[in-house]
Amino acid sequence: MAEAAVPLRVMVLCGRSPRHLYVANALCRAGDVVAIVQETGSDFSWQKLAKTLRPDNFWRKAWRWLRDRRRYTGGGEAKFFFGDRPPRLDRPELVREVPHINHPDVVALARELQPDLIAVFGTSLIRGELLRMGRLGIANLHGGLSPEYRGADCTFWALYNGEPEKVGCTLHWIDAGIDTGGLIAHVSPEVRPDDDELRLFWRAVMTSADAYAELLRRLAAGERFGQRQPHKGRLYQVKQRGLRHERVVGRRLRGGLLKHLALGVRVRWYPAPSEPATGSAEARDRVAASIAGP
Repeated sequence: MAEAAVPLRVMVLCGRSPRHLYVANALCRAGDVVAIVQETGSDFSWQKLAKTLRPDNFWRKAWRWLRDRRRYTGGGEAKFFFGDRPPRLDRPELVREVPHINHPDVVALARELQPDLIAVFGTSLIRGELLRMGRLGIANLHGGLSPEYRGADCTFWALYNGEPEKVGCTLHWIDAGIDTGGLIAHVSPEVRPDDDELRLFWRAVMTSADAYAELLRRLAAGERFGQRQPHKGRLYQVKQRGLRHERVVGRRLRGGLLKHLALGVRVRWYPAPSEPATGSAEARDRVAASIAGP
């Protein structure tokens, strides 16, 4: 009888919302999670404050904050992911909090723990030395189908563009770009006629949590994933989404954009074209060069 694969040692980097906790819990069940790093966003600088208080930035961020408070009132996200239970991590003892995800303490922790894989969901952009950590690399769960939908609010933009079939998430390797690294899997959720943006996004994340957990098990069994993204696609930024765009999406949903769709769960995996050893830094660099995005 073949021996069971040894679970991967995984370091999780994530946010603190219910969806982030749900994904972290799925990863804890699938691998040997050695730390869960959450950024608090508490780092302060005068330069950062001055940028925030610029009139264009201030009013845009204030409007987004008010809009999100209205949309998230009532704890809908917590109920979607945890039902009647309070949202919580299954392994709270593993949590390490840092002001931002590129803090030196995160790099030091990765050096200390030597994870096989760093698994990311819901953090700010990873930069610098952290990009080279993890024996197998750094995987990310992005809330859009890359490369066509990179960046922020990708479920919203798919609806705005009249493409509900392109709502979904991407598992990909992280490189120095924004959602440009080698593709691991595309995960698209079931689409229901009465869905709105948030329910579609949440269902995409919930479905992707299962795929993320499956990735850990398949990597532990020796499978390798990663294919170059076929084109540059499009990057959507937070500042692009305005009131007029919100109204367009509202009209399209009320007008039946999702009616008569028969879209169930769809998962497409992207196996690596070859499976060279990835244990050394030199081999990691060769693999990264072969699967990195454009």
